[in-house]
Formats: sequence, C-alpha cells, structure tokens
Amino acid sequence: MMIKTVEFVKSAVKPSQYPEYDFPEIAFAGRSNVGKSSLINTLIQRKSMVKTSSKPGCTQLINFFLVNETLSFVDLPGYGYAKVSKKIRSQWQPMVNLYLSQRKSLFGLILLIDIRRDPAKEEFDMMEWLEAHEIPYLVVLTKSDKLSKTKQQKRLFSICSQMNREKNNVILFSTRTKKGRDTILEEIENLMGGYNE
Repeated sequence: MMIKTVEFVKSAVKPSQYPEYDFPEIAFAGRSNVGKSSLINTLIQRKSMVKTSSKPGCTQLINFFLVNETLSFVDLPGYGYAKVSKKIRSQWQPMVNLYLSQRKSLFGLILLIDIRRDPAKEEFDMMEWLEAHEIPYLVVLTKSDKLSKTKQQKRLFSICSQMNREKNNVILFSTRTKKGRDTILEEIENLMGGYNE
C-alpha cells in the first residue's frame, strides 16, 4: 500500500461526533506508552501528524485520519497505567467499547504490545472481545529495536506462546528502523479485502 495523502478529520468521544463517511476503518489500540502514535506516524510517513508525547495517556479522544481518501485510521485512547486521573481513565473504556461495538465501518484492529512487556489482562480482554465480535485483529510488538535480534526472537516466542498465536501472526515493529512497516501495511490491505468501492 502506497500512502499518498493523509488528512486529520476530527476527534470524538461519542458516536454522534464520529465522521459520517463510509470509508473502511482500521483502529489502533494499546497501552498508553506503547508507541501507538509513533507507529501511525511511521505508517503514514508524517513526523507529527499524530501527536506524540513523553507523557503516557495523552491520547484522550478517538482521533480519525483519512488516508488516500479511501481509508480511515482511528487512533484509540491508550489504556493501562497512564498517569491521569481515575475519572478520566474511567471514561476511556466505555468510549472505546462504544466505538468498537457500534462502528459498522470498522474492518479490523491493530493491537500494539511493547515487546519488552508480557501481555496483561487488558490485552487478553481486548482479544477476547474482538474474537467474540468477529473483528479481525493484528498483533504488533513495538520497540523491537530496544532488544538484540536474539532477544527479539525470545520475546516473540514467549509472547506468542502466552497469546496462543503463531509467530507469523505477530509482527515485530520499530519506529526507529521502520522494521515491520511494509508488513503492517500489507496486512491492512488484507483486512480491507472485503471492501468494495
């Protein structure tokens, strides 16, 4: 997939604020410091289209981006141990659940996990929910450049074992080296295979 144009559309917190277009959507989800914004920026080859921050939990809205005028990327609020108030954190899960359960144009989800961390309850809950609702998803291990190639493979094997997934169903990714970028874009194209313009 060649990405030629990217446009920020809007931010939303509830269905009445979602964009009204009919483009297929791919959502991105993960812990609040997993490198989600950096991954999306790497995919679209824009340095700061999606705001990144050293402070976890800065994405507190659902952000919609139009790619090539044919596809939408949706940046979901991070979950986990963001240093934000419990009140804000408690609002995120219902907001994300509402989007995932009601958005008919959602074609798939990219679930991001830091390669140095084991999947936790949030990841397993997300996978269980997606499988129950028959929403295809892709698992991407971010920050792979933080480990040696030998350790990358050990972590890949360990995480796949914990998640009961085949190694070829999990992608190693690095924002710094762009490792995995092309594979993720190919998989997004595959997720869109059922979409007829």
